[in-house]
Amino acid sequence: MDEHTRDPSVAPPLGNPSGWDDDLRTWEHATLRRAVEHGVRLFNSGDFHESHDCFEDEWYNYGAGTAESAFLHGMVQVAAGAYKHFDFENDAGMRSLFETALEYIRGVPSDFYGVDVDDVRATLRAALDDPTALHGWQIALDGHRATAYPADYEYAEELDH
Repeated sequence: MDEHTRDPSVAPPLGNPSGWDDDLRTWEHATLRRAVEHGVRLFNSGDFHESHDCFEDEWYNYGAGTAESAFLHGMVQVAAGAYKHFDFENDAGMRSLFETALEYIRGVPSDFYGVDVDDVRATLRAALDDPTALHGWQIALDGHRATAYPADYEYAEELDH
């Protein structure tokens, strides 16, 4: 476990996803879980730029070739693709980003840090053919599709400083 990614204040999951050590009752990389919680809720609220920033900032903590890096890089691409589609009506850009995202998350476990990665993969593939597959879609975290709280916006705001 990397010391710089520890944070005992990050809550346990509602289950036992990849990244959680049930025996030790701790996250392998708690800062990754924290970034995921904020990033997913911001994504689900349609705040794709802020979601992107959450995933991107945490991505810098991991070396190339790790599952953590691949997952976070993929989620950066997911948020950027949704941003292209919804904010710029640029579906060619969305498709390019989603194709890259699918490559990054290809070998990532289906429940990585509580994210339903299988659903993310399926939705991205569907959106390649029909971008309206994104309309109304939210990312599941621990089996729920929560939206942003004020703390999520505060977290994203702090990343800019």
